[in-house]
Amino acid sequence: MIHWDDATIDRFQRALLTWYDAHGRDLPWRRDHDPYHVWLSEVMLQQTGVSTVISYYEKWLAHWPTIAELAAADEDAVLKEWAGLGYYSRARNLLKTARVITNERGGQWPQDAAGLKQLPGIGDYVAGAVASIAFGQPVPAIDGNAYRVFSRLLLIDTDIRSSAAKKVFNDAITPLIPADRPGDFNQAVMDLGSSYMRAKDPDSAHSPVAAFDAAYQQGVTDQYPVKAPKKKPVAKAYTALALLAPDGQVVWQQRPPRGLLADLWTWPLLTGDQQGASAPVLIQQLADEHGIILDPALVLRVQPVGENGVVHVFTHQRWTITVVQLTLADVPPLPANARWLPLTQQELALPTMQRKVSAYYNRNKAE
Repeated sequence: MIHWDDATIDRFQRALLTWYDAHGRDLPWRRDHDPYHVWLSEVMLQQTGVSTVISYYEKWLAHWPTIAELAAADEDAVLKEWAGLGYYSRARNLLKTARVITNERGGQWPQDAAGLKQLPGIGDYVAGAVASIAFGQPVPAIDGNAYRVFSRLLLIDTDIRSSAAKKVFNDAITPLIPADRPGDFNQAVMDLGSSYMRAKDPDSAHSPVAAFDAAYQQGVTDQYPVKAPKKKPVAKAYTALALLAPDGQVVWQQRPPRGLLADLWTWPLLTGDQQGASAPVLIQQLADEHGIILDPALVLRVQPVGENGVVHVFTHQRWTITVVQLTLADVPPLPANARWLPLTQQELALPTMQRKVSAYYNRNKAE
């Protein structure tokens, strides 16, 4: 790893910030330093691209312009607004943190990274971003862009997926942050990492910091950052049941409060590919896994819908979901976490997976 002297650090800061002042992205959350805006945008951006986040961010603030208004929101409304961004624990933690700030701290934010990390769902990166951008604290905000940029600039060969990476990069980046513009520095690194020093097809030759880019100068840009291969997601199979009532409504069920898709609404999902299963098998599994008791006499017809089903990939799991329709003669009673509602849902908080299943069903169902 390369270590710069003070003169080199000064030249690097000036080169980076001069470029940022002229070419930094004009993003809605950069138009002020409100910690609510910074925090919200950074949480949204953790797993989602900028172009997608802009519309979500603007709609969110139209609903809840202040953190106090968010604190008073209903969780179902928050999850519904978040639908499509994935990783729904982030939305729940936004609500929890809003309530802590509003109800327990009188609307006052902690102003350093250590204090921010005490709030629900705020880790090192978001804490660094909020502390530096909103409160002017000289701390790094180390995300994928920062790992990539500084591993190339300084030839840091630590595996960025290793347990040692955070400390190595924190120690390397902290001395480079200008005390008078830490937020701009971190945002400039984000912009640099998404443009000239992007992951694929970087344009290192025209980068505003090409003179400081050791990997470019040595012709080894493609070797940085160093990272071990990702593990393949675990394959899992499920069957979504469209329990169709005489009036065209179906059963929607809220998932448990913990685990993947916690508290979101889906059709009942049976473990395994049950497309060829008989009505008695489906009825028994529905009772065992979901507590929905169905009288066999009510089942008029069992129909597999389509052939291949839907594939949905989470970070660590790859779900293949086939669909089976059970046409019913009457509606049985449901447990407290389930409802009879129309096929097309605008009110419930639905995960992207269920939206895919519903679209697949509409394309393939028998008329």
